[in-house]
Formats: sequence, C-alpha cells, structure tokens
Amino acid sequence: MALSLLMAVLWGGSQAQSLGFSLRVQREVTVQEGLCVHVPCTLFYPPHGWTEDTPALGYWFLAGTDTTTGRPVATNKQDREVQARSQGRFQLTGDPRNYSCSLLIRDVRAEDKGQYIFRVERGGYVRYNFQESPLNLKVTALTQKPDVYVPETLDSGRQATLICVFNWAFEECPAPTFSWMGAAVTPQEPGPKSSYFSVLSLTPRPRDHGTQLTCRVDFSRKGVSAETTVQLNVTYAPKDLVISVSRARVSAPQPQGNSPYLEAQKGQFLQLLCAAESQPPATLSWALEDRILSWSHPWSPRPLALLLPGVRPGDSGRYTCRAENRLGSQNRTLNLSVQYAPENLRVMALEANRTVLENLGNYKSLPVLEGQSLRLLCVAHSNPPARLSWALGGQTLSPSQPADPSILELPQIQTEHEGVLTCQAQNSLGSQNISLYLSVVYKKELLSKAFYNGTFLGMGILTLLFLCLILVMKALRKKQTPTGTPAQAGTPPKPRPTRRSTILDYINVVPNPGPPARNRKATPSSPSQASPPGAPSGECPRPWQTRESKDTGTEYEDIRFH
Repeated sequence: MALSLLMAVLWGGSQAQSLGFSLRVQREVTVQEGLCVHVPCTLFYPPHGWTEDTPALGYWFLAGTDTTTGRPVATNKQDREVQARSQGRFQLTGDPRNYSCSLLIRDVRAEDKGQYIFRVERGGYVRYNFQESPLNLKVTALTQKPDVYVPETLDSGRQATLICVFNWAFEECPAPTFSWMGAAVTPQEPGPKSSYFSVLSLTPRPRDHGTQLTCRVDFSRKGVSAETTVQLNVTYAPKDLVISVSRARVSAPQPQGNSPYLEAQKGQFLQLLCAAESQPPATLSWALEDRILSWSHPWSPRPLALLLPGVRPGDSGRYTCRAENRLGSQNRTLNLSVQYAPENLRVMALEANRTVLENLGNYKSLPVLEGQSLRLLCVAHSNPPARLSWALGGQTLSPSQPADPSILELPQIQTEHEGVLTCQAQNSLGSQNISLYLSVVYKKELLSKAFYNGTFLGMGILTLLFLCLILVMKALRKKQTPTGTPAQAGTPPKPRPTRRSTILDYINVVPNPGPPARNRKATPSSPSQASPPGAPSGECPRPWQTRESKDTGTEYEDIRFH
C-alpha cells in the first residue's frame, strides 16, 4: 500500500483516478510519414493476484476498439491476432513484467494517426485499460532529408570521400537503405554504411564537373524515401581547347578543326577566337611567334578574341593560343598565311657572283654594248610565290636557269636584242609587269664618237699653240728693231722666218750656255729696252717657253723637243 501511495504522488492524475494503476507516456508524438518512431512508456499496477511467475500481457489499442474482443495494433500475447494494417509495423518492445509499455512504430503511414490506449493483464486482479493516459500520434508529410558532405574541391583524377548522413533518432528502428545516384557514380564505388550514414569513394573526372550526385534513403515501405542532391565542383586542367575563325564582322565563328593552317587574303577581316574547358577558369592568351599579343583574366568573358580587321603580309606567322590554370595548361598553334598578288616588282643588274650593280626602274633605258653579256634579276613579293617570266618585244624568252626563272642571262648582246624587255610576276591573285628598253650600242658609233672627240681636242690644242706662237713672234720682233744701243747695232741679226721655216724653228729652242763670241763687246742694254724685274715678258706660260741669254751674241747649237 505504501508503494501505491508513492506512485500516486509521482504520477498525479492518473493514479488519483485509479488507485494502484498508473502509466507514463508522452501525450503527443509527431512523426513524419515513412519514418520510424520509438515511444517510451512505463506503467505501474498493484501487486495483487499475481506472482513473479505470472505472465504479464500488454496491448496497444486504437481508441474506440473493444479491448475484450477487438484486435490490438500490438501485443506480446503470441496467440492474439492484431490488426492487419499494423502487422509487422507496430511492436510492443516493452515488457509489462518490468513495468514497461514502450511502443515501436515502423514505416509510419498517414492512416496511423489517432489516439492509442494501453491495457495490461496479469493474474486475476490486474486487468486495466489506461483510458486516462492515451497516446496521441500525429503523422506529417516526410520532409527530413539526408545530409551530404562533399569536399569543397574535387580534383580530377584524385580519389575523394563523400558521406551521406540521415539523422535517425532511435536505434531500435530498422536501418534505412542508402543509395548513391549520378553520372559520377559507378556500381562498385559505394563504401561502408551504417544505420544512419553511407560513405562513397569517388574518383571524379573533368566531365563530372557540374553534374548532380544524389543520396537516397529508402525505408521499409516501398515507395517511401528521402533524398538530397548536390552539384559536383570538379577542378581540372584546361582541355578541349578550340580555335574558331570569323571572316566577317557579322558572321558566326567556325571551329578551325584539326588543321593547323589558315589562309587569308590581304585586306580581309579576320577574327580568331580561343576557348577551353577548365575548372577553375583558365587564363587565355594569344601570341605571335614569341610575342604576347593579348590575354584574359579568369573572371573575364570567354572566349578570348584576336581581331585582325585588315590582314597584311606582315601578319603571317605562327599564332598560339594558351590556356592555363593551377592544375596545368594546354595550347594550340595556328599558322596564318596571308595571300596577295605580286607587288614591289623590281629588276636588278647583276655581276656573275650575283652582286647587285644597279636597281633598274620601270621604263628605264638600259644601254648595252654590242657583244657584251647581260645578267638581270627580277624580284617580286607575293603569296603564293609568283611565277616569273621574261619577254623581249612581246616574245617570251626561255629561262636561262629553269630552276631559277627570275634570272635572265644574255651572254652576247646582238642587234636583235634591242627593244622592250619585260619581266612579269603572276600568281592566282594577279600579276605585275616591269619593262625596260634595251638599247644596243654598236662599236662603229663608239669609234666615230672617239674620232670626233679627238679631233675637237686636237684642234683646241693647236689653236692654243698658235696663239702662243703669235706672242713669241711679237716678242722677237721687239728685240730685233734697229733702235738699240751701239753694242746691239754690231750684233748680227737673228734668223727670221722664211717660207721654208717651220713652227719648230720657234719652239723648244734652248740656248747653248757656252762662252761669248769673240770680238764682241758686251754692252749693257739700254735702260729703255731692258725689262724691269718682275715685268711680264709677253711669252706664253708653258714649259717650253723661249729663254733669252744675257749675252746677245750667243749662237744656237741645240734644238730640243719636249
């Protein structure tokens, strides 16, 4: 009786209504559909009419069910039938002998909601329905989801561990079934699992970036499950680098494909686009040979464009697009060939060793001596390389060197070579000509010119000599005048020119420096006839000037020619 009074104090109202019987259970339990719930429950009944060996039977009934003839939802009496809808799902896990009435409900369904009461039977006295302590069960929609833990970074090719956890509050509930789904999952990859978590060992690939991975938790009832989906963030080095080409401002770029060669005509619009797949985004750059032209930042829009609004021959070369991030790099090369018609055509005269003697302009006259050899080189800029040919007077000339048609060799210039000489450069895009007038100079003409020039020069020299002669003769006449000093009167006269005399008598006459003639007196010249020092003599300034001796009686012994 003392124990009954103590329980009445502890359990309050229930014991007050039925002295000796009490039950303690959570008044209201809420569970999500499809889950499992364990409801702890304890009871007390008076120790009358039973012994330790007397079985204690417990029943859970849906409120309103006849506890004598109706079927319970759970019981520990083996031969007592239970309701079909609760069979296998409702289980009395507590043992009434130990004053436990705990209830386990698996795979909760929406129709399970309601009020439940417990009944205990032991011996002849303890037969009691705890109407005053019902259990109210509420069933809500399933909203609980598993938690998926993924490393912040998944590196391509490197194994990673992912965990899916479902917060299962009661160990008495059966473990759900975990499953992983997604493009990155293979059937062999799921690893260890327990009643509340599952481990997935994953080796991601670049193609797995951005794909979805799902962890699903399935419960005992078919069709009831909870799942969580995450998006994979896989990092990988740049790959699948593509170069696209646009040949007009409004045209869509076309992938270049696997060809490393690109042709464009001079002046054409050209835009090169470079794009690559990578995570994190790669830095893109364009380079011509070894010179960086442009680059992008990882956060800038893609792809990276290289604009050539009007391509020029100087734009030809090897263009390289490179994509790089912390995991690696990739690059691709495109060889651009700018095609254009021949231009800058010129002709040069060469020596035998190909040394350039002269650059010849268009329509220039080229005089060549008859019989002389001629070697010309024709050069043009073009792409594709131009075919060079020579023509003389409209007639094509056979190349002197078939392997190098740009060189024209004429080993001996003849009369028939005179005329318009033309070099033509031609390719598929156009042609260009340069013409020269080949003028043949004959040897007779050179002799005539030489004779004419020599005659003219000779006449000039003779004229100069004649003028000098006149000056000499005037000087001699002055010295032979009768008006002189007595000494000069006795001096024999100097020879005068006669019809038989020649010009040689008056030039290159050198006096003999011998002794003065006998019986002659050296009388000084009159002051009026002597020339003052430094006065002009009136003679021609040439090396062959006539030198007069101080002695007027000198005889001429030598005539010298210089």
